[in-house]
Amino acid sequence: MVGATSDTNGSHVAVKATKPNIGVFTNPKHDLWVGETAPSLESVQAVEELREGQVTVAVRSTGICGSDIHFWKHGCIGPMIVHGDHVLGHESAGEVIAVHPSVTTLKVGDRVAIEPQVICNACEPCLTGRYNGCESVDFLSTPPVPGLLRRYVNHPAVWCHKIGDMPWEMGAMLEPLSVALAGLHRAELRLGDPVLVCGAGPIGLITMLCARAAGACPIVITDIDEGRLRFAQELHPQVVTHKVEPGLSAEDEAKAIVAKFGGVEPALALECTGVESSIAASIWAVKFGGKVFVIGVGKNEIRIPFMRASVREVDLQFQYRYSNTWPRAIRLVQNGIIDLSRLVTHRFPLEEAIKAFETASDPKTGAIKVQIQNLD
Repeated sequence: MVGATSDTNGSHVAVKATKPNIGVFTNPKHDLWVGETAPSLESVQAVEELREGQVTVAVRSTGICGSDIHFWKHGCIGPMIVHGDHVLGHESAGEVIAVHPSVTTLKVGDRVAIEPQVICNACEPCLTGRYNGCESVDFLSTPPVPGLLRRYVNHPAVWCHKIGDMPWEMGAMLEPLSVALAGLHRAELRLGDPVLVCGAGPIGLITMLCARAAGACPIVITDIDEGRLRFAQELHPQVVTHKVEPGLSAEDEAKAIVAKFGGVEPALALECTGVESSIAASIWAVKFGGKVFVIGVGKNEIRIPFMRASVREVDLQFQYRYSNTWPRAIRLVQNGIIDLSRLVTHRFPLEEAIKAFETASDPKTGAIKVQIQNLD
């Protein structure tokens, strides 16, 4: 348990913490375990590791992302490789329990969502506002930077966004919502655009909700899993679903998708899988001058129908994380424009993190978003 106490040394706001700091680890051997991690209970109690501009957050809810499972199961995502014991997690919200005296924007007791990156503020992407391209970024949970699946974490106050009375689990969902918002912003979706969403996983479903809120119509969402397509239909009954048939050529798959649009070719495909065949079908499906915007993460190299894209002037764009999205995400949730509450299908305490990961990684469980919570 944690709770605020009076300032004890004139330099920090002190806290009371009684439980050891534990986190969820993986390693190059693909082990998964819960163990003690930094900052230690003693340093949290003494606030000795808190640096200028930082706060200590007691993490209350953390979502399991597909990248977390990938680091566990495969040990890498492209050039991002697990080399040692590594703490996972980057979708988190929690309670501020300590504040460095240099911080004036937050106080003990504030509820915050954690934007999981620390940037240099000096490179061109940072200076031009596209800090997701920071050349020296520390992105929490991307090796070797430890993630947020911990009881306590020290983090810069500037990357801790107040969420008011928003439930913890919705605060944690602001991270995948940020992915979708960044995609829609760069894809330049327009009111009335027919839109194809590829993939009915958490990112695809949130992207679908955002596209609908932005005025896309009609929307067709694809997946190979009928259960996830049913979930998408229940989430928004006006959305049309399409089951991808393995083995079908990209061209024939595209024809089947366009048929679901009533013969209208989509202006925009929001590709949320990163799968080669899905990207190829999207290129075949969109209209002349259309756009395929890839949000999903895939292999280092893939093949695409180059000449189809060339003769149809199809724009192919990509996304890397997000920037400047948390304030918008918070407003959308607080004002009821985007409702993410149904996407959290499973919840586990921090001590049962291994079971949580097993559930999230097994398609048979029907899990959409699994969250690990530390509420006591």
